[in-house]
Amino acid sequence: MSEVARVLAVQHGVNGGPGRFGEWLSEAGVEVDVVAAFDGAVPPSRLAHDGLLVLGGGYMPDDDERAPWLPATRSLVSQALTRSVPMFGVCLGGQMLAAVAGGKVRADAGAPEHGSTPVGVRAEAAGDPLFRGLPAVVPAIEHHVDAITALPSAAVWLAETARCPYQAFRVGHRAWGVQFHPEVTPERILQWDAGPLLEQGFDREELYAAAVADQEAATAAWRTVATRFAAIVLGATGR
Repeated sequence: MSEVARVLAVQHGVNGGPGRFGEWLSEAGVEVDVVAAFDGAVPPSRLAHDGLLVLGGGYMPDDDERAPWLPATRSLVSQALTRSVPMFGVCLGGQMLAAVAGGKVRADAGAPEHGSTPVGVRAEAAGDPLFRGLPAVVPAIEHHVDAITALPSAAVWLAETARCPYQAFRVGHRAWGVQFHPEVTPERILQWDAGPLLEQGFDREELYAAAVADQEAATAAWRTVATRFAAIVLGATGR
């Protein structure tokens, strides 16, 4: 056993790294090993890490033709669920968790969300190890057109928005999925393509300004979630 708890992060795009979420895990005593799957690296066939972090990307969870590493990633998610290895899925990662566990995901769901968005924390979150005690509404940066349309039957629904209900959920005791991006800062918005945003009714500069205004509240909440996830990883390893 490694002396340091380690989480495997599967990255699906050049700008889709673990960001500040990974930094918060490291601060809490959990190191992050990144597999840059988009760049030709292949996720391992066996989940040997103490935890799993599946990040976002512009794919559906079963978009194997465009992203041939997705079957291996789904296998890792399945292994995490079967063995109760702590897992956190972001955007595509959350959608993948939902799909693997028996839920449904729809491409271009018709209600795109971009930029800082008020996420409502549901009453069910009161007993959740990660989301308990968060403010009733927390801002989070969104960037998606695909969405979860049905949660797995055994999932606990933790957070919602008006346009995309299934914003956060838990499967079992140690697997969480979120639709939003707790790992990014407002500066990431400035890297988005302004053209498609305008076509969907969003102005990039306005999105950036709103995210800057919400940054303090968002950082406090999502740092708490990341630190609690690190504690789950450390607890699962007996450290």
